[in-house]
Amino acid sequence: MEMVLDWRSVGSLLATIMVFRTAMRDFLPPEAEIFLRRLLTRLAAAFRPHVGTILIDEADGASGGANDLYDASQLYLGARCLATAPTVRLHKPRQAPRPVASLPDAHTTHDVFRGVLVKWTARPVERGASAGGGGGGVFNPYNPYGRGGGGGEPRRLELQFPRQHRELIHGHYIQHVIDEATKMRLRSRERRLYTNRAAAPGDDHHRLWTSHAFSHPSTFDTLAVDPALRDDIRADLLRFAARREHYARVGRAWKRGYLLHGPPGTGKTSLVAAIANLLEFDVYDLELTTVPTNSHLRRLLVSTTPKSVIVVEDIDCSLDLSDRKNKARDDENAAQLSIISPAAAAAMAAMGRESISLSGVLNFVDGLWSSCVGERLMVFTTNHPERLDPALLRPGRMDRKIELGYCSPPALRVLAKNYLGVGDEGCEDAADDPDTVSGLMADAEGLLAAGVLITPADIAEVFMGCDGAGATAALRKLADELRRRRDAPAVPVTAEAAMTTE
Repeated sequence: MEMVLDWRSVGSLLATIMVFRTAMRDFLPPEAEIFLRRLLTRLAAAFRPHVGTILIDEADGASGGANDLYDASQLYLGARCLATAPTVRLHKPRQAPRPVASLPDAHTTHDVFRGVLVKWTARPVERGASAGGGGGGVFNPYNPYGRGGGGGEPRRLELQFPRQHRELIHGHYIQHVIDEATKMRLRSRERRLYTNRAAAPGDDHHRLWTSHAFSHPSTFDTLAVDPALRDDIRADLLRFAARREHYARVGRAWKRGYLLHGPPGTGKTSLVAAIANLLEFDVYDLELTTVPTNSHLRRLLVSTTPKSVIVVEDIDCSLDLSDRKNKARDDENAAQLSIISPAAAAAMAAMGRESISLSGVLNFVDGLWSSCVGERLMVFTTNHPERLDPALLRPGRMDRKIELGYCSPPALRVLAKNYLGVGDEGCEDAADDPDTVSGLMADAEGLLAAGVLITPADIAEVFMGCDGAGATAALRKLADELRRRRDAPAVPVTAEAAMTTE
């Protein structure tokens, strides 16, 4: 009987609650209902532990771009906190050496920082609820298929911590996460070789470049250049990479420009690869002939990343960079055309405004847009520096002009060591007589010192043709080639060749 009375009491209590709830909805003003809800929430919070919360959205609410802090947090969690998690999300980018782990939605993991336990939770965000409004069209390496075209919800990381440690979390832990993620990226990143795509309507910044793994074997130790010049370039590069604060203090963008010039085959491309390998930078090979306008050139510039080398090879062949010298003549021709056909003159003027120009290249190298991405080298190569406009060569745009000339005796010694194993300590191949090898090396060096012109590429081709025949045969063939060039009659310069040179 007591059990029956107890159940009757419970039933009466539930009925009373339902009646009270209905009365609240029907008779209580909305303002009073909101006030009561807030009051109950505060009362409940008073009995809960004091917890601080930081929300890290996948997309930046202001611009809709990817949130670097979200990416850094996922990378940090994947390396530090997910080893014991019951569930992880794995994603392997194309050509990446290993998969990347991240925290799945509605899952939690923990971390300890200076004795303070923090909790990370991944949550999906309903479209319209986040500041970014869904962040449509933003690429993220942890959500490669969830953006654009109506696919996938944006995500958010929730960081919870004891409120009394707010200063520690805000002032130190967040920066710790960013620093550790940066170190992991540098240790594991695969350097890339990028080339710009032909422009097409609707291209975004993620489709301006195509990339491949960069694995060029050239190093400063294998460069066939004068050792003093090689060491000077290496010291200049290392000094540049270590002087971020200096550039900020003097008010200059953290970038440096190199002009590499010299005859074909003197090692300009190999030097670019050695620079990238020394600094561990990505390489952006910019083909100016596929860039339609100055504005597209600016888009290419701002879409590059820090720690990169932007290379424009054979700049004199890519476009006419001497247009200011011919401006008066072009203006005269345009004036004559406007008299003959005003419509044709207007079309030519519009075409000229839309095409890439010397002014666009100068702004690309040293304008305001050039400071958008720091820690970057710009390297131009040319076989004919005299064809370039002086404005492109002034300090601040081309900080160093490096001439790579014909092979010298020190450069020959580098090539002999690389290809034949011939060094100061002798010859690696026991079948070669050391005295004979030394004599042939002295003959070749003497011919080079006497003014015989041959490029390092030509010497490398001679050595490659004697692969397996031994150092003696290779050096004898090189000495014969140098004598042939010394004794060959000088080729007269024709009027047509002189005009082409001019």
